[in-house]
Amino acid sequence: MTINKRYFGTFGGRYIPEVLYPAFEELEAAYESIKDDKKFLDELALLHKSYIGRPTPLYFAENISRELQGARIYFKMEGNAHTGAHKINNAIGQALLARKMGKKRVIAETGAGQHGLATAAAAAKMGLECEVFMGEIDMARQHPNVLGMRLFGAKVSAVTEGTRTLTDAVNAALKNWTERVGDTHYILGSALGPHPYPSMVRDFQSVIGREVKEQIRERAGRLPDTLVACVGGGSNAIGMFYPFLDDPVELIGVEAGGRGLEPGKHAVRTGGLGRVGIVQAYKSLFLQDERGSLLPTHSISAGLDYAGIGPQLAHLAEQKRILFTYATDEEVLDAVRLTAAKEGILPALESAHALVEAYKRAPKLSTDTIMVVNISGRGDKDLFITAPFFDGADWLRFLNSERKRLQQTERHHERD
Repeated sequence: MTINKRYFGTFGGRYIPEVLYPAFEELEAAYESIKDDKKFLDELALLHKSYIGRPTPLYFAENISRELQGARIYFKMEGNAHTGAHKINNAIGQALLARKMGKKRVIAETGAGQHGLATAAAAAKMGLECEVFMGEIDMARQHPNVLGMRLFGAKVSAVTEGTRTLTDAVNAALKNWTERVGDTHYILGSALGPHPYPSMVRDFQSVIGREVKEQIRERAGRLPDTLVACVGGGSNAIGMFYPFLDDPVELIGVEAGGRGLEPGKHAVRTGGLGRVGIVQAYKSLFLQDERGSLLPTHSISAGLDYAGIGPQLAHLAEQKRILFTYATDEEVLDAVRLTAAKEGILPALESAHALVEAYKRAPKLSTDTIMVVNISGRGDKDLFITAPFFDGADWLRFLNSERKRLQQTERHHERD
């Protein structure tokens, strides 16, 4: 499948400034030394069980399956993991690696805030200093996660350049790393970037797919027919898909269709909309103009609002091993509403993209078909995004009443 370990087909590589060469050589050597080391893996497995709460459940969505009268739909409940999403799998693995490398500080980028929250938690657990870079726009729409990061002791730095979203947060983190390579490890959050990150993040996230294999065999006595996951950078998708690549299982990735496929209104990189380029030190598919400049992107979900896609996913799309599609903002909100009402589960907006495709496909399939959807995160983080759609005027009244209550509290404290 690969030309060499740094590439997936023609995608991947390591296009880095000279100042980062020693850091990447050190990281690659460290990861190669521990990835099959029993002591490291046993320590990581204990953290999975005692800290993250693994294995996460494989839940049969019986009510929705009955409602759609088609495939049996199962949810892989990654939102049940500590900090509320799959991101902790990679964050705790890299934090453990950083500590073994003797690093004192970790940095991260984040969009939806879940990777930042997971990194901050993992750093606190490992006794490491932590700084998280986050686009100014994403900080506003994911403020509960910003508060969580700060409570875990992390410094959250607003990125005000460019689109002020995830793409620019990655740039800021890389820039900071060049200035602190000696004592700092960069915990990149998705299966992208320069080698060895795409492989390393994939490996730490592959616990998802390994658990699905074991759990569905226990529940149904066989492998699933279809796996569905949302795709931003792609860590939750490749984490679930990777253990199934050599199995006769259909793999479907769902990107952010946003408000439509006009430039600037979506984040769909596959299907001919993305161009091959080298951005942020790796080669993949990116939303670019004719001059190679990144186009603005949009998604209702901050975690999918990114101009590139992980190199292994780009390769698997080119090989047609993964079928890629997209879901619009409106469809995503409908999927959140249906899932909450029928199953008592509030999925993250990112995960709801995968649910859109599952709900479209299920009625066309027989009841013998088994479909597993990765619910990569919980939807409570999206409250400030979804509430205006779902609660309207009542939400505005609540915010105004809270503002008045806080002002009264401040005046009371001033009198005291």
